[in-house]
Amino acid sequence: MIGSVSAAALKGRLDAQARIGLLDVREHGQYGEGHLLFASNCPYSHLERLVLRLLPDKLTEIYLYDDADGVAERAAQRLREIGYKDVSTLSGGLPAWQEAGYSVFKGVNVPSKVLGELVELAEHTPQITSAELLAMQKDAHGPHLIDGRPASDYRKMTIPGAQSIPNGELLYRFAALDLPENQTIVIHCAGRTRGLIGAQSLINAGIPNPVYALENGTQGWVLSGKELARDNSPAALPELTAAQLERSAAFADRLIAEYDLPVIDGADLPAWREEKAYLLDVRSGEEFAASHVPGSVHAPVVQLVQATDEWVAMRRARIALIDDNGVRAASAAFWLRQMGHDAVIVRDSLTQAENAPPSDQAGTLPTLTPDEVVQLTGSATILDLSSSMAYRKEHIPGAVWAIRPRAAAVAKELTGPVILVADDPRVADLFASELEALTTVDCHCLAGGMRAWKATGKPVTASPDTPSDADAIDFLFFVHDRHSGNLEASRRYLEWETGLVDQLDRMERAVFQLIRTKEHADG
Repeated sequence: MIGSVSAAALKGRLDAQARIGLLDVREHGQYGEGHLLFASNCPYSHLERLVLRLLPDKLTEIYLYDDADGVAERAAQRLREIGYKDVSTLSGGLPAWQEAGYSVFKGVNVPSKVLGELVELAEHTPQITSAELLAMQKDAHGPHLIDGRPASDYRKMTIPGAQSIPNGELLYRFAALDLPENQTIVIHCAGRTRGLIGAQSLINAGIPNPVYALENGTQGWVLSGKELARDNSPAALPELTAAQLERSAAFADRLIAEYDLPVIDGADLPAWREEKAYLLDVRSGEEFAASHVPGSVHAPVVQLVQATDEWVAMRRARIALIDDNGVRAASAAFWLRQMGHDAVIVRDSLTQAENAPPSDQAGTLPTLTPDEVVQLTGSATILDLSSSMAYRKEHIPGAVWAIRPRAAAVAKELTGPVILVADDPRVADLFASELEALTTVDCHCLAGGMRAWKATGKPVTASPDTPSDADAIDFLFFVHDRHSGNLEASRRYLEWETGLVDQLDRMERAVFQLIRTKEHADG
């Protein structure tokens, strides 16, 4: 039987800092418009694909919520079917939570952003303005500017002259930069969090260089009237010599000793695996793809720290951080422990690593080629399961946009066989399983999705206003165009970030246990 709890009861479990899982099973756009502070988004349209990564322990106490529209109950039943034992829903969903007077938070990755703001308040992380950076760059001995976001973000836009080194890799590869000790380092992101955390990470590690975060990142740069560099090609991350690797390991040793970070040995991993703890490999994607410890999940440091809720949906989670020389794991552990997690550094675990098999993304539905789909035009219903914005941009003529939470409405209109179009065939499998409970139609999947359709020269059409904004529940409209020249959207975003701490109640604030540096420990 699936349980149900009141808003007050769930708030009590959260305030008690119990080791519980909390999932918002609404779609991404709904989640971003307002959610519980510590909830991870696990959209019903992707539920079974994501949940094992978010909650590896099927015996854990889990709470789900929705918009009081029945989605949480359907999701809870699905979780029970795949082996989760202790699943409850929030009675009345998010509306009941709000009616009880509890806070909701807009945006995404909120706990990580709150951490960044709290760190800045506590440590007074040094920052410079865009005008100050521009003046410094005119000097022949100007600063070394680093974009601390993932390379995918750097490709879209960055501050002119910045080098792409994601925060999690920066301390690890710092020795390879071979910078003079008196050269200033400036770290930027798109807003505030990654710049603050990146700069503070270097400061905490004790590097001698002057280090600053760029105030308000690329958005502050644009708001000050300056242009960004767009469509960039990031250089490969700098390789380290054996001597540089030793210097890198020394950073790990210093962090571990200075801040009393817990360390386990690779021999301890089987016990953690048996307890269904999170086994997160924090190395680069290339390193993980080459080989990794069986059962581990790739979680690059920059994203794990700045988007923790996308990997960890449990409060007070037990997290084993796998690395080579320990510096990336130490950096991650330092920040994750401040968010209330039991994060430990794993030494000497990569001796257990194995070659990584290719990921299995095969679906189970019978497939049709683009030519076979054309032959069925007029007698079959084509349902496009891509994102709402991708559908607006292009789709097969006559295809109807659909999303799993609203499959019941679509099912009423179906006639003849159904052809599902999805980039990931597993998404088509999940949608088809939803239809099975509602109708008896036969489902097929377009082999290769839209990519295969376009590769054969088949026509596509656009619909800029369909689905409507109200129906596009998977897309977050909240300041979505802040990187495209909308200055007001940028201002709203920065105001949102800086206002997050004031939204916390006393018990939410207590979750964050800041590890103070010696300089500010008595402040």
